[in-house]
Amino acid sequence: MTDTHHHLSQPTPRWCSCAVPDEAERPSTISRRGVMLGATAASALAAVGWPGQASAAPRDGSVTITVMGTSDLHANVVNWDYYKDATYSDSAGNTVGLARVASVVNQIRADRGREHTLLFDAGDTIQGTPLGFYYATVEPTTDTGAIHPMAAQMNALGYDAVALGNHEFNYGLDFLDHWIEQMDAPVLAANAVHAGTKVPRFRPYTMTTMKVKGRPPIRVGVLGLTNPGVVIWDKANVSGKVEVQGLVEAAARWVPVMRREGADVVVVSAHSGDSGTSSYGGDLPVENAAALVAEQVPGIDAILFGHAHIDVPQRFVKNLRTGKQVIMSEPKNWGQRVSVFDLQLEFVRGSWQVAQSRAVTVNTNTVVDDPAFVDIVREQHAAVVKYMNNPVATSTEAMSAAEACWKDTAILDYVNEVQVATVSAAVAGTPEASLPVISIAAPFNRAASFPAGPVTIRDVAGLYIYDNTLMASVLTGAEIKDFLEYSAKYFTQVSPTAPVDPAAWTNFQGVPDYNYDQMSGVDYSVDISQPVGSRITGLSYDGVPVAADQKFVVAVNNYRQSGGGGFPHIATAPVVYNAQVAIREAIVAYASAAGTIDPPSFHVENWRLVRNGVPVF
Repeated sequence: MTDTHHHLSQPTPRWCSCAVPDEAERPSTISRRGVMLGATAASALAAVGWPGQASAAPRDGSVTITVMGTSDLHANVVNWDYYKDATYSDSAGNTVGLARVASVVNQIRADRGREHTLLFDAGDTIQGTPLGFYYATVEPTTDTGAIHPMAAQMNALGYDAVALGNHEFNYGLDFLDHWIEQMDAPVLAANAVHAGTKVPRFRPYTMTTMKVKGRPPIRVGVLGLTNPGVVIWDKANVSGKVEVQGLVEAAARWVPVMRREGADVVVVSAHSGDSGTSSYGGDLPVENAAALVAEQVPGIDAILFGHAHIDVPQRFVKNLRTGKQVIMSEPKNWGQRVSVFDLQLEFVRGSWQVAQSRAVTVNTNTVVDDPAFVDIVREQHAAVVKYMNNPVATSTEAMSAAEACWKDTAILDYVNEVQVATVSAAVAGTPEASLPVISIAAPFNRAASFPAGPVTIRDVAGLYIYDNTLMASVLTGAEIKDFLEYSAKYFTQVSPTAPVDPAAWTNFQGVPDYNYDQMSGVDYSVDISQPVGSRITGLSYDGVPVAADQKFVVAVNNYRQSGGGGFPHIATAPVVYNAQVAIREAIVAYASAAGTIDPPSFHVENWRLVRNGVPVF
C-alpha cells in the first residue's frame, strides 16, 4: 500500500510512496490570492463555531488533524456552465469547480498548517460535464497523451487519496486505468474485484504517516469504496471483468487489515449515500450504504461519503458493536462544498486514538477561483467551449423542454426521431427488420431548448446531458404496457376536478425526471386520476390496439437497458442493437447530415395526460 508521510513538526509537507525509497518534495500550490483570502475561509468556519489554528496543537498533548474532502466533482474544473456558455449560477448562489475548491483547501492548509491536513475525494470525478465527455471521447487523453484536466488539477492540489465513483466506469476500464496512471494520489476501490474472485481490481486502501515532534507518529488509513450499482449502470463496460461487493462486506474485510497494519485512525471514503436505500432491486447490495458501514463495521473513525449530491455537514452514527459514534460528512456536488473534519487524537496506552471529532461543510462561494488552478486547465477549458459552440444544423422553429415532463414536446420527439432512424438502419436486413421500431426518451433537463436558427453542439448537449449509448431490445405489447405503467408512477394521483398544476404533479415520491420515460411510435394516454399501475389507456400502434404478444423493437439508452431505474422487462429483453454509439453524438451526426431540424416533420402527439379520460391540456 502507498504510504504518505506528513510531518507535524515541519511546515513543509513531504510525500513518498513505498515503491520509491527516497522522499520527494511535492510542489506548493498555495496561490498568493489563496493566502490573502484566508480570512474568508476562516470566517466561514467561525460562523459555525469552528476552532481556528490554535486547535491544531492543544497544550494538553493531544493532536488535532484536519481531513478535508470533496465528492461528485463530475469534471467541473472552473466555475463555468458549458450549457449556458456562462459563469455558473443558481438560485442559491452556489459556485462550482475544482479551482474554487483549491482556494478553500489552500486557505485551510494555511490556517491549520499543511502538515496537519489530509485531502480525500469520494468519487464521480471524470464524468458529468462536456469537458469530461470531450477528453474521453472527442479528443481522448488516451490518444493524445495529454494529462486529463481533472488529474492535472488534483495532482497540483495534492490529494492524498481518491475513491472511485460509479461514473468513473462510464468510459470503460481502459480509459479508467489510463486516468488512474495519470493520478499522483492513490485511487481506491476495495469492493471492486476481478470477476469471479475476491481479489481487488483496484487498490483497496492507503496509509499516511503524520510525524509528531517528540511523540510516536500518527498513522491514518483511508479505505475507498465504490457503488454496487456499477454492475447495472455500466454493465457493458464491466460485465465479466469487474464485480462490486457490498460496502459493508468489503469494509468488514479491510478495516481489520488496516488496523493490523498499524492504522491509528481509519477514514472511509465511500461513493455511497447514507439513506440505506437503493434505486435498483434487491439483487445487489445496498446502493446508499455509508451509514450502514458506520453502524455495522467496528474500527472506523470517520466517513467521507458522496453519490447523493446533497450537503450533509455532520452526522454521527453509533456503531452497534462498539457503541462508538462514527462521524460522517458529505460535501455537496460539483465542488460546491468541501467537508472539513477535525479529529482530536490522544495518546492512550501506547497508541493514538480519536477522542473527539466534528465536521462541517464549507461553501466554496466564500472564495474565488484560485488563478493558478484556472491556468492549469485554461487551454483545455477553452477547447471545450469552442467545441460546444460549433453549429450543427438550423432549426425552423424554437423548441423547449420546459413542459416535457407533462406534455409530448417536439424537442423530446427529436431524440426519439434520431433513435428510431439509427436503430431502423441498423436492423435492416435482419430478422427484426419486419418489426415496428419505437423509441424511449426521458426529459433530462427542463431548461433545454433549441432556438429558431443555428443549433449548436451546446444546445444538443443541454438536451441530452448524459453520456448514454444507444441500444435496442425486443419487447412485447404486454411488456410495453407494464413498462409504461411503471413510468407513470412519476405522477401523483390527481382528482379530475383539481386545478391544473402540472409542475406540482411530477416527481411523486422522489421519482426523478430522468425516470419518466415517454414512448414514441405507439399511442397512449396516462390517466393520473387513477392509482399507480392502472393508468395507461388506449395503447395502440398505427391506429390498432396493441396485442399482448405483438413484438416491437424498442430503442433505449444503455442506462435503462441495463436496469437503471428498475423498469420491468427491459433488462432481460433480447438485445438486437448495441453498437456503443453515444446518443448525444448520434443526435449531432443526424442533425449535421440533415442540415435542418423541422419539428412538423417529426413531432407527433402520441401520448397525453388525462383525468377520467379527459385530456388535461
